[in-house]
Amino acid sequence: MNSKQPVTVIGLGPMGRAMVTAFLDKGHPVTVWNRTASRADELVARGAVLAGSVEEALRANELVVLSLTDYDAMYAVLEPAAEALAGRVLVNLSSDTPDKTRAGARWIAERGGTHVSGGVTVPPSGIGDPGSSTFYSGARAGFDRHKATLEALTSTDFRGEDPGLAALEYQIGMAVFWTSMLGYWQAVALADAHGLRAADILANAESTVASLPGFLSFYAKRIDAGDHGGDVDRLAMGLASVEHVLHTLVDAGVDTTLQSAVVDLFRRGAESGHAADSFSSLVELMKRA
Repeated sequence: MNSKQPVTVIGLGPMGRAMVTAFLDKGHPVTVWNRTASRADELVARGAVLAGSVEEALRANELVVLSLTDYDAMYAVLEPAAEALAGRVLVNLSSDTPDKTRAGARWIAERGGTHVSGGVTVPPSGIGDPGSSTFYSGARAGFDRHKATLEALTSTDFRGEDPGLAALEYQIGMAVFWTSMLGYWQAVALADAHGLRAADILANAESTVASLPGFLSFYAKRIDAGDHGGDVDRLAMGLASVEHVLHTLVDAGVDTTLQSAVVDLFRRGAESGHAADSFSSLVELMKRA
């Protein structure tokens, strides 16, 4: 008999399919369900069992992993089979806000289920790699009971009983990632306007990105201490620098939407009395909507 924990996976987009593959690779029996059943064909050929309905998928195993777009999708999928949630541990790896995640956890609990939220920090290609990681939070007992099985996907990083914490950590990572990549796209567009390829500026871009961890560490300590004393990083100097970037973009005839927003933040900070402070003082400006 197979001693590995059986698991149900609901949602077979690229991430869901990667998760099923990782579970199968580690010897876990897997039941799957997806609104478009044909997405399961290759997985069934590898040994997964296709459930005929959401209710059947839920009742098949105690551990149910959700890989859906968001919590609205969760309600749409699970509400018709809500009676089958009792006694199940639902590990929701769908993306959404911390508040919606907390509401979803309450909804599951009210129907007799146990909710664990997760934020996967890698794309589908990273699933199954022990060097990858996923944030988890919520019901500690449910997480502990199935931790070994979840580690077939990635390493696990449990953040606490608040179900919103995993979603928060995930969105923090996405805030850094998407904004950073947009900065790179802006640089590529500027390079292209001057006849340079992305490959031509790669070393410059990589060197700049490689310097960031040192800045993050340096400023984290100062920000937590409320220290925004300026030196070579005075906001007024930063404003001049970001304006120079903006003017360079204008001269090149490329889109300035992103850099205009950056300049606006720097100007607002200077106008609010922080021109002589470190540009880290912009954190205080950004705390207020």
